[in-house]
Amino acid sequence: MSTGFDLDAWSHARLHEVEQALDAWVTAEVPQGLDHGAPAELVDAMRYAVLDGGKRLRPLLVLAAHEAVCDPTGHPAGHPVDAAGASQAALRAACAVELIHAYSLVHDDMPCMDNDVLRRGKPTVHVQFGQASALLAGDALQALAFELLTPTDRCVPAATQARLCGLLARAAGSAGMAGGQAIDLASVGLPLSERQLREMHELKTGALLQGSVMMGAHCGAPDARVLTALAAYGGAIGLAFQVVDDILDVTADSGTLGKTAGKDAQANKPTYVSVLGLPASQAYAQQLLAQALGALERSGLPQTDALRALADMVVNRVS
Repeated sequence: MSTGFDLDAWSHARLHEVEQALDAWVTAEVPQGLDHGAPAELVDAMRYAVLDGGKRLRPLLVLAAHEAVCDPTGHPAGHPVDAAGASQAALRAACAVELIHAYSLVHDDMPCMDNDVLRRGKPTVHVQFGQASALLAGDALQALAFELLTPTDRCVPAATQARLCGLLARAAGSAGMAGGQAIDLASVGLPLSERQLREMHELKTGALLQGSVMMGAHCGAPDARVLTALAAYGGAIGLAFQVVDDILDVTADSGTLGKTAGKDAQANKPTYVSVLGLPASQAYAQQLLAQALGALERSGLPQTDALRALADMVVNRVS
C-alpha cells in the first residue's frame, strides 16, 4: 500500500459527486421531450433502494480505474481524448453500475429468492413497498442504468456508449450476475467443490465488480496490456469480496452488517466457510488481495493508489 494516500478523503470527494448525480437522475421529473415522468410511487421505491446507503464500492472502482488510466490532467494517457467527455462517461458509468447493483439487491431480497427483510440497516424494498412495487422498482432501476449510459446530448461519444453498455450487460446478464444467482438458487442444500463455488461467485458477485473496473478503464483509452492487468485485478477483488462476505456472515452480527447475519447457514447455502473452513477462507482472501496488487504492478500504471486502497478495504473490511 502506498503511504500517504487517504482513501477516506478520496472516497468522500468522489461519493459526493455520485450521490448528487444519483439524486438528480433517479427522479420523477418529466424528461425533456416527453409529456410525463415516472409514477411518483414507483420512483419513491427506486430512490429508497438506491439512495443513502451501501458502500458504493462499484462506483468507486469505476472512478478509480478511470483515474488510473488518465494522466494527472484527466486526459486518457497518451491519447488526445476529450477529458470532460471521459469524466462524464465515468460518472455515468459509476451511477449506472450502482443502479444495476441496487436492482439486483431488490430482487434478491424478495420472497421468491432470498426472502430477506433487512438491507443496509433498513427494511428491504418489498417489505416497505410490497412485492409488486419492489419487482417494478428493480426493473426500472435496470432500465435507467442503460439510459444513463446513452445520453442524447453527445456528452459521451457513441463508441464509448456502446462499449460501456456491452460491458455492463455482460456483467449483469446470464453469463454474469444473473447467471450466478441462478446457480446459487439451484445449489441450496447441495455439496459444492471449491471450484464449483468459485465459478458460481465469479459470476454472481465477481462479474459486476470486475465489470466496474473495466467500465472505468474504457472511459479512457488504455492499451491491451493495461486492460489485461485491470481485468485480473477486478477478477481477484470480485472473488475476494464474496469470500469476505461469507466470512462476515458467520463472524459479524446483523447490526454491524446492516443485513441479516447467519442467513446463508440457515438457508443451507454453500459458502467459502462451509467448504473451506474459516481459517482457510481468511487465508484465501489475503491470497486474492496479493493477486490483485500484483496485477496492478503488472499494469505499469503510475496512479493506482486508489485501486490498491480499495482492494485492501475489500479484504480487510468489518461489514
